[in-house]
Amino acid sequence: MFSKELRDMLLQVITSWQVLAVTIAVILYFFLVSYVGRNYRRPRHASAKLIPKAGRAEEVVVAGDEEEQTSEDEDLGLEEE
Repeated sequence: MFSKELRDMLLQVITSWQVLAVTIAVILYFFLVSYVGRNYRRPRHASAKLIPKAGRAEEVVVAGDEEEQTSEDEDLGLEEE
């Protein structure tokens, strides 16, 4: 299917030191990124998720405040009837 010259040229390109060096560099980079990705985790606090604090409940109430909603509506140019 391929001529002998094409096969020889392809073999020379694949076995050249530049191609081998780039291949090794890409493989090492992949392993480094996957290693860092596996080991870098943000600390998870299970107790903070299970036991809601009083300050968090107040923050939710403040976020649902009507004054805040009307100011957002005014910024958009909407009027309430």
